[in-house]
Amino acid sequence: MQEKNEAVILLVEDDPGDQELTRRALRDDSVNIDLRIAEDGEQAMDYLNRRGRFEDPQTSPTPDLILLDLNMPRKNGREVLAEIRGHEKLSRIPVVVLTTSEQEADILRSYDLGCNSYIQKPVDIDQFIEAVRRLGTYWFGVVTLPSASVAP
Repeated sequence: MQEKNEAVILLVEDDPGDQELTRRALRDDSVNIDLRIAEDGEQAMDYLNRRGRFEDPQTSPTPDLILLDLNMPRKNGREVLAEIRGHEKLSRIPVVVLTTSEQEADILRSYDLGCNSYIQKPVDIDQFIEAVRRLGTYWFGVVTLPSASVAP
């Protein structure tokens, strides 16, 4: 169950290695993170819309932040981002694209679709962990976010 001062992050990432690195990076005493993982875009939308096994809001709390990979099976990150931004109750959740793509077209398209930030995953493991750690500190230590109580 989510604690009052706990931040919920939905990581939408199909790579188990990047999932684990993100989990490690977010183990920081300054911010209490409840990391939830969706392994593809379809699963992410099921989670966000509380469908199937994600139906219960107690076990699938609305995220305060979404970390979104672009290149995934079933439904890619661009499709997920467009669907989130087109949904009245989900559109205010901040979405940070966290991807290996450095293509200008991906960057422009992600911002056009409404991402709040675009971060290229560093190849170096230590740099990756540091980037994610800073991201968590920024979003939950500096930024004022809307309440996550606007669940679908």
